[in-house]
Amino acid sequence: MASSFLTTNAHCSVLVRLLLVALLFRCSYGGRTLAALVEQQPLAMTYHKGALITGNVSVNLVFYGKFTASQRAIISDFVTSLSPLPRQKHSLEPSVATWWTTLAKYYATSKAPLPKPILGKQILDESCSLGKSLRDADLAKLAARGAARDAISVVLTAEDVAVDRFCMSRCGSHGSSSLSEAGSRFAYIWVGNSAAQCPGQCAWPFHQPMYGPQTPPLVAPNGDVGADGMVINLASMLAGAATNPFGDGFFQGPREAPLEAATACPGVYAKGSYPGYPGDLLVDPTTRASYNAHGARGRKYLVPALFDPSTSACSTMV
Repeated sequence: MASSFLTTNAHCSVLVRLLLVALLFRCSYGGRTLAALVEQQPLAMTYHKGALITGNVSVNLVFYGKFTASQRAIISDFVTSLSPLPRQKHSLEPSVATWWTTLAKYYATSKAPLPKPILGKQILDESCSLGKSLRDADLAKLAARGAARDAISVVLTAEDVAVDRFCMSRCGSHGSSSLSEAGSRFAYIWVGNSAAQCPGQCAWPFHQPMYGPQTPPLVAPNGDVGADGMVINLASMLAGAATNPFGDGFFQGPREAPLEAATACPGVYAKGSYPGYPGDLLVDPTTRASYNAHGARGRKYLVPALFDPSTSACSTMV
């Protein structure tokens, strides 16, 4: 699911369109066609009266393929960062936890409590038991390993694992499947490490874009272009899975190719953003890394802007 940006520079329209195709694949619940990526979308977020994720929710991680311990820590620490830290260890602002609480406006409309994500179990499949070329059905099988009634199962594929439509029309996706208990469903997410396959699409702005103006990439806050890019897409999919877990929650446009809380604001990370420029981000004075949110254990992350249903605009923290 991706949206188009509005541009006032007619002379660069072709480059902008190419850049959109390259950068704006934050997909879920099926891929949006490339032509639709450059269509102007209606600025309205509609609640379709379906169930949302609420309460304490365990985020279970399934690492498929070889990830270093550092890469796993970057991602697991991000999930930990979604919940406020204990008062005696409160995080700096802007924080990942504050970013997550901005979804409260969606829950106010639905009269449901905002979910509290909690890092759950971590499952490693370094041998790639289903092979290194996966389809959607394989992702659902892998997600079932981390499935539970009060959980979101997250499948994370390593950089040498090919996934159907990865880099072609999506960087990640989310969906739902059934538990063994009759009538019980669980939400799941897939995100791939794009470092070796399409960093110019799925790890931007930490890599030069595949198309358009070749602006210098930003320094990744945790020193890993692939893992830091995965965090961006994981954040986007978590926001979508929470507010539209079963395809009948909050979204814009057609159900087959909806725009959700984060995917309605592609490429926007801070104020002053425009196509090809993520916005005026914070910069670490020592590492020169760019970020917009503080996380657990002193980490810094880049998280996407979220569509504000009350203002019909993309909301950023910096």
